[in-house]
Amino acid sequence: MFNTTRTFLLIELHYSRYLQNFIFSLLLVSYLITLAGNILIVTLTLKHQRLHTPMYFFLSNLSIVEICVTSTVTPKFLSVVASGNRVISYWGCILQCYFYFVLGSVDFFLLAVMSFDRYVAICQPLHYITVMNHRLCLYLAAGSWLCGFAETLLPTILFFNLRFCGSNVIEHFFCDIDPILKLVCEDISLINHLNLMASSFTILGSLTCIIVSYTFIIVAIFKIRSGGQRWKTFSTCSSHLILVFLFYSGSVIMCLRFINGFTIDFNIAAVVLNTIITPMLNPFIYTLRNSQVRQAIQEVIGWS
Repeated sequence: MFNTTRTFLLIELHYSRYLQNFIFSLLLVSYLITLAGNILIVTLTLKHQRLHTPMYFFLSNLSIVEICVTSTVTPKFLSVVASGNRVISYWGCILQCYFYFVLGSVDFFLLAVMSFDRYVAICQPLHYITVMNHRLCLYLAAGSWLCGFAETLLPTILFFNLRFCGSNVIEHFFCDIDPILKLVCEDISLINHLNLMASSFTILGSLTCIIVSYTFIIVAIFKIRSGGQRWKTFSTCSSHLILVFLFYSGSVIMCLRFINGFTIDFNIAAVVLNTIITPMLNPFIYTLRNSQVRQAIQEVIGWS
């Protein structure tokens, strides 16, 4: 049995030195691209007056979350790949696990909020400025962050009282909740139920909001007579829909681990998608598909 003064060991990588160097280089490049791209989005949103709109306000919040979530997992993983140092302290492990799920929850809530913003913009265009005012945007963004922190707080508090025994090896490249709970030597049914409730509320709740919003959006788009105008209106939602697809694809992959015959590799694949690939693609999705952001970038290049 071990307590909070002990340490955990992350999964050992059984790869050749050449392959580990390749993985390290790939991870480092993707991490730097993620930081640079999302910092650029936040900077442009703050600096350019034309981007001071609800959509870009929520996008900048999403970019901040992406920076934080990838920084929660990737640096330690880079350390494991580069030096083979698999050791992580008890408190370091708990904090990594907590912030990973907090920030992941905030991501889902922000996606739901962004779908509501698109609904008002398309279905209630004459009232958009009135409805999506500065105060409501602040409330929606703050509510997304607070819900993310609050829903994972109780399971984390209960987690502090658990006793660990036997192996201290976490079968994952970061401190995910499922591999950690496998090391607990007492009943964890309450925490599992709380985690299931929190995950269901976050994923199903946000997905319901997105589905309802886009149902009204699609109905409104089909009422537009001009095919060109119809496509132009739908294109304002395309970047958001791509992000929704990427995030919920990760959730579907995580659900596959509960199917008999599948292993934790599906969980690892979901983490890689949501913490490495999606944060890196987020800036490209919005910059390549949005003329306002592209123009702001061109102005920055021109000023330099």
